[in-house]
Amino acid sequence: MKAMKFSQIILRAGLLMSLAGAGLMSSCSKSGAEAANAGAFPAMPVKVLEAKASPVQDATEYVATLKSRDSAVIMPQVEGQITKIFVHSGDHVTAGTALLEIDPLKQQATVRSQEGGRAAQEASLQLQKQQFERAQNLYAAGVVSKQDLDQAKANLDSAQAQLTALDAQLKEQEVQLHYYKVTAPWAGIVGDVPVRVGDRVTVSTQLTTVDKPGSLEVYLYIPIERAPDLKMNLPVEILDADGKVASRSKINFISPQVDPSTQSVLAKAPVANAKDLLRQSEFVRARVVWGTHQNPLVPVLAVSRLAGQYFVFVAEAGNGGYQAKQHPLKVGQTVGNDYEVQDGIKPGDKVIVSGTQFLIDGAPVVPQT
Repeated sequence: MKAMKFSQIILRAGLLMSLAGAGLMSSCSKSGAEAANAGAFPAMPVKVLEAKASPVQDATEYVATLKSRDSAVIMPQVEGQITKIFVHSGDHVTAGTALLEIDPLKQQATVRSQEGGRAAQEASLQLQKQQFERAQNLYAAGVVSKQDLDQAKANLDSAQAQLTALDAQLKEQEVQLHYYKVTAPWAGIVGDVPVRVGDRVTVSTQLTTVDKPGSLEVYLYIPIERAPDLKMNLPVEILDADGKVASRSKINFISPQVDPSTQSVLAKAPVANAKDLLRQSEFVRARVVWGTHQNPLVPVLAVSRLAGQYFVFVAEAGNGGYQAKQHPLKVGQTVGNDYEVQDGIKPGDKVIVSGTQFLIDGAPVVPQT
């Protein structure tokens, strides 16, 4: 009886295990089918743009310096103490406008002393003239000898020579007096005035600058590696803060020497500044255009970046349709809203420009131009 019950228990347990195994196999088969159905993605409609070779400027941007082509650094020609400053920074002045005055009292006293000496010598000259005329009359009457007449003539000539020398000295001192009032050499804008009334200045002290408006020159320091490509009349573009071209010019000077400290070559180009938007000593972005070449362009929004590598999806035909294939890119400069592609795609490739954030490599797509 007990053996019967035990065998029934074993039979029932085996039956339950068989049923459980059949259920498990049914469940696994169903899950596999669902997974297979889930892996079959429908083709996604995407917009494509056919890559075409376009002319691209072979250009390099540099940080350059603007300098005035007509900028005068004002330094005194005499030493002394500043007593007056007639202008302020930014003032517009004309040629000859007084800028500063250096204490002229000592020089004025020198000029007055020279004027007094000249007046005394002029009186002496008049006396010598009278004596010479008297000697001429006495010689004609036979009262004095020829030697006395010659002596009177020598005294007259000496007095005249001394007066001429004093005239030259007086003129020199008067010219020197003019240097005590510093004037503008031409019409322009006054720069910074670092000195103050009461400062003592020497001939090496910078008083201010006077710049002619609208006349600038860009100084480009080209690395020695690109020096062989430098040529006269190469186009240069000055860029504003937004990256737009503010002024265009051409190189008109190339230094024959290399700067030993920076290992660069100086190149210059005149810059039109009619609206005075650019300033002396300003740092600007300058683009040197070396030439043009042909490369495909792709929209910036179509390009993704991962770990420093640029990628783009290209619709490629295969298996009766199109698939999105991810291509690594080597990009160059930005041209408007496009990247220049140096390697990774070729003209004629269908670049996907929409829905790229939903794509994976190999996903089926339906290109729409």
